[in-house]
Amino acid sequence: MSHTLGIRQAQKQKTRQALLDAALGLLEHQSLSSLGLREVTRAVGVAPAAFYRHFKDTADLGVALVEEALGSLHETIRAAIVTTGGSDERIDRAVALIAAHVRAHPAHVRFIARERHGGVAPVRAAIGVQLRRFADEVAEALGADPESAGWSAADLRMLAGVYVDHMVMTASAILEAGAGADGDEEAARRAEEAVLATARRQLRLVTLGRRHWLD
Repeated sequence: MSHTLGIRQAQKQKTRQALLDAALGLLEHQSLSSLGLREVTRAVGVAPAAFYRHFKDTADLGVALVEEALGSLHETIRAAIVTTGGSDERIDRAVALIAAHVRAHPAHVRFIARERHGGVAPVRAAIGVQLRRFADEVAEALGADPESAGWSAADLRMLAGVYVDHMVMTASAILEAGAGADGDEEAARRAEEAVLATARRQLRLVTLGRRHWLD
């Protein structure tokens, strides 16, 4: 009996993941607010009624996509902000980690960038919760840095928010750079490098401000 239940649970999880993957693919070229559940079930090859065994509606599916896209990013975020070495080395590593993540997960990054200010309120809220968690974790890590001696908790949280917002903005800009190249790989490479160069300069500016914040 337990073996049968295990098979059923595995099949249910497989179908759920297939629905998430299909939705993510469909969302390459449209917003979640325009996505119909019949589109998703058609892409998976299941009846529309099967959708409701896994999600209440497309907003619920969107929240699950947020958790999938951002839930596993916490360690990457911390690694991008809290690294060893000089400030330029930290900045280069942070920007490289962002670029690597975008290359590995472009569909997830595109979904978050589009839906962060999109028309589906539960999804906007879920993204906001995840980004606030990132900022809290980064603030905690920054607080352990000797450079943060004398900083208030509120100011550390503010700085962490700047870092997280910058990472999201940079990831979105990397995607846009590739999309604007119209299939020209060399043009895409140059456009991405321009985005990364700007991101590094922006982080250097933040670093300078951090050093003199308590002056």
